[in-house]
Amino acid sequence: MATSSTFASTFNGNHLILFSHIAIRLDRRDPVAIAKEDILPGMVISADLPGLPFDRLTITQKIPAGHKFALCTLAAGEEILRYGCRIGIASAAITAGDWVHTHNLEVGDLARNFAIQTITTGQPAAVATPERTFMGYPRPQGLNGTRNYILVVSTVNCSAQTARAIALAFPPELLSAYPNVDGVLAVTHSTGCSMPAGSLAHEYLQRTLLNLIGHPNVGGIIFVGLGCEVNQLARQVEERRLAQSADEPGACQVGPYLTLQEQGGIEATVSAGRQAVRDMLPHVNRTQRVLVPLSSLKVALQCGGSDSWSGVTANPLIGRVADQLVAAGATVVLSETPEIYGAEYLLTGRAASHQVGEKLVECIQAWQAQAELLGVSLDNNPSPGNKAGGLTTIFEKSLGAVSKGGSTPLRQVYQYAERVDCPGLVFMDTPGNDPVSVTGQVAGGCSLVLFSTGRGSVFGGSIAPCLKVASNTSMYRHMAGDMDYNAGALLDGKSMEEAAADLLDLVVQAASGAPTRAERIGYREAEFVPWQPGIVL
Repeated sequence: MATSSTFASTFNGNHLILFSHIAIRLDRRDPVAIAKEDILPGMVISADLPGLPFDRLTITQKIPAGHKFALCTLAAGEEILRYGCRIGIASAAITAGDWVHTHNLEVGDLARNFAIQTITTGQPAAVATPERTFMGYPRPQGLNGTRNYILVVSTVNCSAQTARAIALAFPPELLSAYPNVDGVLAVTHSTGCSMPAGSLAHEYLQRTLLNLIGHPNVGGIIFVGLGCEVNQLARQVEERRLAQSADEPGACQVGPYLTLQEQGGIEATVSAGRQAVRDMLPHVNRTQRVLVPLSSLKVALQCGGSDSWSGVTANPLIGRVADQLVAAGATVVLSETPEIYGAEYLLTGRAASHQVGEKLVECIQAWQAQAELLGVSLDNNPSPGNKAGGLTTIFEKSLGAVSKGGSTPLRQVYQYAERVDCPGLVFMDTPGNDPVSVTGQVAGGCSLVLFSTGRGSVFGGSIAPCLKVASNTSMYRHMAGDMDYNAGALLDGKSMEEAAADLLDLVVQAASGAPTRAERIGYREAEFVPWQPGIVL
């Protein structure tokens, strides 16, 4: 099995082995190549590369773009590599030129590697200038926001519609009188009751909602409940309010805690909520964008709707930018625990301490135990869309997903929605579901999201702006209204250094207030989804 350093040096976006204008081999050890476009049966591909047993290969089956085909004969049970790393075994005999996919490739038995190695510095990378800045909203304790919102937060689904009604009273045209307020947003969800008090679901929900107080993108906040729900937050909100220095420049303004049952119903609560927001607006508007250091940025790293190119272009590109952000002193947050399954050694092999490596191993083992308890396999993770895009096993998907984390040491591991307080590359334990995962990262303090997609996810995020990075040019063009950057240009000869410089510029622009494609379409209230493990009573 390749080590993390071997993987990173081989797989950094500059070592694609082009042996034909229509196919790519990712590593000299790989017995498969990836089709850049649809390849028809009978097509003859010329290849003059060391280590290959041929200079001309006849394709035996149609190979869809992004899918794998065999470069040599493989016996049933023989291991198959991609990026020079094992992704599974041949489930049947495979002939050179055959399509390699779920019909003849399976996970097999994989000896897990939980070895922990500690390092203190990452591999050399083209780093950002440490003094680089963006135009952000200054907050207490050195935090700086990319947006300045007032949030109307429902504590329970029963008050969600009321929270929406309060926020809808403040459209952009009304807020034009408050140019430093980027919006009044309803933050709603589908839970808050019918859960055991003190359960993990209850703990995650409370942590997620309470950590919005003091989030760098939040200038003001009010909470709206029904009154009788399990998720009682009045005491904790008051404690957070008292802990805030309301008069300190940029401090979050915590408004009244409203419940429909105490206020006397929906109309009375909407009226009180709207008045609370009106009272907040002048205070929140006083905070203006100023030049702040890039080191104050916390960026969530995500991938969704992945295809075979995600791990070749978009994810390594995000990883390169992550390295540059870390070099500038910023924080990048990797997550989606089920989607690093089988590739976790690439992180435990560069832990900043043995304790950090152990934390990550414990997260992986907890997911394994839960899957076994429920009688499911984590290899079910690649979705039908992932597989249609050329991915097969969870290990193939995970190897590409981990590359979003770049090459620097793993500094810390956090539980879901915990406040992130460590600079550098860190990991948060979340599901692979994109809205649930991003919600946890945002609750942890991330003020911007870098999100790669190959099939075309339209996730736009809430509270933190989300930059979408397309893995291939055809999808980027087809869904241009939803995509912010085309990493598919790497397949056409653009250098990783040039692409990383472009994407980092986009990060700085978005952090400074330039609207993302998703923001131009509109706020995504339904994409705030706290993780709810366990039973619904």
